[in-house]
Amino acid sequence: MERVLILCAMLLGPACAAAHPHVFVDTELRVQVDDNGMLTGVELVWEYDDLYSLLLFEDMGLDPDDDGRLNPEEEARLAGFDMNWIEGYEGDLYLRTDQENIVLGPPQPRETTVVNARIRTVHYRSVDPVPADAVTIRAYDPTFYTAYDLKSVTVSGGCSTQIQEADLDAAFALTEKLVGEMAADADEDAYPEVGEAFASTVVVSCAN
Repeated sequence: MERVLILCAMLLGPACAAAHPHVFVDTELRVQVDDNGMLTGVELVWEYDDLYSLLLFEDMGLDPDDDGRLNPEEEARLAGFDMNWIEGYEGDLYLRTDQENIVLGPPQPRETTVVNARIRTVHYRSVDPVPADAVTIRAYDPTFYTAYDLKSVTVSGGCSTQIQEADLDAAFALTEKLVGEMAADADEDAYPEVGEAFASTVVVSCAN
């Protein structure tokens, strides 16, 4: 993600401060495939960046001794903080077959911990069983307010995955073009939704 910030500064200059991501999340995907080759859900791990974690601690009155660790009572207060989704929010996770988008169920929180002063949460999204072969998975915020850095992908059921990295040069070229077309006095909320262009694509493959 460091390269994202460098390219942003080079290509967008002063616009970068408003356009670049404000929250960084290291992401793990655990794709669940049954013995029949049907995809049944995805478990996600989100590990938030140091600054966001610190700001959230301060906002919630946690970790007053600033040691980067929470006691059991504080952990209980923090649990589920990122699971209160507004209507229409997709959870920044998108699955697709070669023909249609896959509908995911609501988040099922599984764990909230703090690791090296960074908040780490785990939740699960179920899907109606669908053949896993050739399903694509992408984790991104359309607005690019949050940047998801895909750290690892695992898959069960004898399947495998291939990660197609995003073309960051093309993504920033698109961002530069769209930002350049905006009115000079446009509100920050009007920035184009370019998050998808920065997202890596996970392709699931299963033996026939």
